[in-house]
Amino acid sequence: MKLNKTTQKLDNNVCKALTIACENSLHEVKGFSWLTHRANYTNFPASLVVTCVFETDDEIIAMKEASLDEQLRQTIQKQLLKVGVVLKNVRQNIHFDSEESCMREHQGRWPDRLQLNSPKQKPTKSRHKMH
Repeated sequence: MKLNKTTQKLDNNVCKALTIACENSLHEVKGFSWLTHRANYTNFPASLVVTCVFETDDEIIAMKEASLDEQLRQTIQKQLLKVGVVLKNVRQNIHFDSEESCMREHQGRWPDRLQLNSPKQKPTKSRHKMH
């Protein structure tokens, strides 16, 4: 989907904010590997979906048991706020998933897996993976 200039600038700002959140979280949240986002910019920011990816399902469970899911959401929300993106209900916008689940259910095809939860209209996609 081709974005107009204003929407492209907004998406670039979202990408920058999420890249910073990703880099910060790699060192703070055990098992966290990368994140990606999708959005329908005609219904933004309500349509923004950020998926935080872990290696295993057990790492997601451990992260939630340690209440690090709230820390991860706050880190993402804080960076988005810095670029003027306000999420009304961060729990609806930020999801957790694992490489293990993607491999089991979609043979490792992330585009297919992410499409399940994408907004109804054509989304833009971006992946933020840090090594």
